Amino acid sequence: MRDGKSRLSVIVAGGGTAGHIEPAMAVADAVREVDPTATVTALGTERGLETTLVPERGYPLELIPPVPLPRKLTADLLRLPGRLRASVRRTREVLDATDADVVVGFGGYVAVPAYLAAGRGLLRRRRRVPIVVHEANASAGIANKIGARFAERVLAAVPGSGVAPDAEIVGIPVRSSITSLDRGALRAEARAHFGLPAEGPVLLVFGGSQGARSLNDAVSGAARELAAAGISVLHAHGPKNQLDLPEPAENATAPYVAVPYLNRMDLAYAAADAVVCRSGAMTVAEVSAVGLPAVYVPLPHGNGEQELNAKPVVAAGGGMIVADRDLTPAFVVSTVVPLLTDPERLTATGHAAAGAGHRTAATEVARIALDVARGSR
Repeated sequence: MRDGKSRLSVIVAGGGTAGHIEPAMAVADAVREVDPTATVTALGTERGLETTLVPERGYPLELIPPVPLPRKLTADLLRLPGRLRASVRRTREVLDATDADVVVGFGGYVAVPAYLAAGRGLLRRRRRVPIVVHEANASAGIANKIGARFAERVLAAVPGSGVAPDAEIVGIPVRSSITSLDRGALRAEARAHFGLPAEGPVLLVFGGSQGARSLNDAVSGAARELAAAGISVLHAHGPKNQLDLPEPAENATAPYVAVPYLNRMDLAYAAADAVVCRSGAMTVAEVSAVGLPAVYVPLPHGNGEQELNAKPVVAAGGGMIVADRDLTPAFVVSTVVPLLTDPERLTATGHAAAGAGHRTAATEVARIALDVARGSR
């Protein structure tokens, strides 16, 4: 043990967006379960979602200066070296103060300073801290490609992400409240919580924390047809969006429940029979882990990684992919309604989705991180 220290110290670096923070928090929870004596500290910046999400999960958060990586030749690119050096210096202070034994990085602009401070960084230091990199997306980002050059272990959610040729495939870490979710046991409580009927199919719709206009328009535009088919809807439309819904018919038994945001995703999943959603890596991991049939609608811009995220689950029979431009009220009526009204198809698709998920990924990543930490002693 180093200087008589017995407890392992783990640093998780995955700030900025929920897609980076949630896997980091899932691994943090798993570290505590595997080794209750270990300490976990999260790295973040003052402008990321981690300022809210990390304290809510009960972990200390150390803030470092953000270092976004410009993709074009701009004035920001010229300022990058100075910003990076300051952020690496601050990160090094955190690693020393926590006596870190391992850094587990999940990508994003928090990860780069962590990788450089822990590995062959820009600043001189007394010791090197081993690195474990996890790439959640089907197409690796710049930060994790940098970190993979210094890492003891490189992990990935799916094959072919490009993060490293020898990356170990472990899936995406998902919090235990989702991986252990018993949808059947929670169904009655979940439906009562949202004011949904105890019986009949329910469609869950969400487009991320801010909602998605195309999903909102397509599903709300088919509200009458959904109700006529006996399909209730739980729709998280985003805090800045509103839905233009028709007046419900008299004696309607299939309500359309519209909310700005879902604070209890576990109950939302338990209440639902199928999902219409984007296909960010974390969304695909959670939806498949709970065994829900899904209509994935990848973002229409970017590098196409959202479609790649959903392809393995769809190939296993756990859902379908529809292009954003093709998601219309008519598509919902012609494709989603038949799915929700076919119990046998729902069951088969749900089983296929569950089979494509990785329920133990968080524990596996935690064990790897702790093994690397012990090796550093």
